[in-house]
Amino acid sequence: MNYYLGIDCGGTFIKAALFDENGKIHACERENVAVISEQSGYAERDMPELWQVCANVIRRTQKSSKIRPHFIKSVGISAQGKGAFLLDNERQPLGRAILSSDQRAQAIVKRWQAEGLEEKVYALSRQGLWTGHPASILRWLKENEPERYQRIGYLLMSHDYLRFCLTGELYCEESNISESNLYNMTTGQYEPQLARLLGIEEIAGKLPPIIKGNQIAGYVTEQAAQACGLAAGTPVVGGLFDVTAMTLCLADNQPHKLNVILGTWSIVTGISNEIDDQQAWRFAHGRYVEPGKFLIQEASPTSAGNLEWFVKQWNLPYEQINQLVAALPPAQSAVIFLPFLYGTNAKLGMTAAFYGMQAHHTRAHLLQAVYEGVLFSLMTHLERMYQCFPQVKTLRVTGGPAKSAVWLQMLADLSGKTLEVPEAEEIGCLGAAIMAAEGVNGNGDALKPHQAQRVIRPNQANFDAYQNKYRRYQKLVKLLEQMAEPLQIS
Repeated sequence: MNYYLGIDCGGTFIKAALFDENGKIHACERENVAVISEQSGYAERDMPELWQVCANVIRRTQKSSKIRPHFIKSVGISAQGKGAFLLDNERQPLGRAILSSDQRAQAIVKRWQAEGLEEKVYALSRQGLWTGHPASILRWLKENEPERYQRIGYLLMSHDYLRFCLTGELYCEESNISESNLYNMTTGQYEPQLARLLGIEEIAGKLPPIIKGNQIAGYVTEQAAQACGLAAGTPVVGGLFDVTAMTLCLADNQPHKLNVILGTWSIVTGISNEIDDQQAWRFAHGRYVEPGKFLIQEASPTSAGNLEWFVKQWNLPYEQINQLVAALPPAQSAVIFLPFLYGTNAKLGMTAAFYGMQAHHTRAHLLQAVYEGVLFSLMTHLERMYQCFPQVKTLRVTGGPAKSAVWLQMLADLSGKTLEVPEAEEIGCLGAAIMAAEGVNGNGDALKPHQAQRVIRPNQANFDAYQNKYRRYQKLVKLLEQMAEPLQIS
């Protein structure tokens, strides 16, 4: 039996899972990796520590599986997208990595928007302007840390950096770098005109070659083998943007289904054969794993991370939270929550808030409002995606909130759509492992077993109540947009 290792580097944890050629998982280990936020709006990671945690997780996974390293035929990495992992000319980390959730470039993005750059940039990149894009972070560094900017030797993203640590080879993987605002979605190459438009033309020579997700990028070095326990010479493939990896495991390319990924972010994805220039909304596009196809997505950091904050404050178990929320009548409370603790899908600069609280409201009402607010924000993304995928009848849902029957039923009732919840484990790792298998075998389909799934159908009796409260949520967002200000970094 051959085995394939999938690594998933997310916003909170690094996970490694070992799959056999039938897609069965034999071991999975995880470890928290710190996000450093020493100033308002900052989200950074220590790069050497990130590699050390990754190596530890790989070693523990291999050890717990009791599978000898030489039976692990290849490695793939899935990781959160965007951000900036910088190396100097000696290939050493150039300070901390700046993550996609970092917001220090807000003022720059607002300035670009005021200058009318968004339309010009979107025409080439099929990406809007956003604080977490590498291009935005690089411009902030140029203006605020010019010495560091001048020392940049290579720009990477998180899985590019971890792959470099494993192999010593430098590449930027296509599904991730295609969403950087440095890549031309039509030509499939870096676009120097984008760098010039955004005032970072110097970076053009700092971009490593582009590699596909299933292409062998290099082989585990002796040094890396000693650190992580893999066999030296094990092939490592390009890997995938984590959203692409999860979509690969969820999607069955049926036009009546969309994929919903709920974690720190709310993400809605669909797969298209073309870029539709007639769409009024500027959808984010990325290169998909299949040639000639594009991943279309709507996303924002407005999901379960908001609940996690409250869990820390009140130290409540999730089962108790579900019980408290389930005991309340659906959508009857006047309390509305804007789930913008970590960013927004409304106007740049908006922050989280409760509205409508009165003395009779309890902790349960606040928790219910958090559940609803996360889904109202998601509904904004869904309504936009319906413009591009008008035949949708079913949502395929995964992520932390998918473990809550209460939250899932709430989503079905709000959207009026049937939900399918696949039971597959660690789909980010699985998507990376599929790429690893394709890299050495030319075919990763064997790793995609038939997935059992739960089906949740909407309760039409609750649809109107949720829709009415959703419209109130939208009005509140509109009213508060005028108060949004660029983040003050101090």
